[in-house]
Amino acid sequence: MFSDTPKGARASAQLYSLVETAKANGQEPYAWLRHALELLPLATSVEDYEALLPWNCSPVSLS
Repeated sequence: MFSDTPKGARASAQLYSLVETAKANGQEPYAWLRHALELLPLATSVEDYEALLPWNCSPVSLS
């Protein structure tokens, strides 16, 4: 609706999906996204990636 291109619409939908998934799992979206994006470059195994999922993070550990 507010995107100028199909790629922009897809990117917006992906971001909205991440935000709503964080909310559904009791996370504050900005804090969780910041946490995940800061640690993502350090992930080297499947377990590292899985630990960044919003249902595997405790809200207290994100502060």
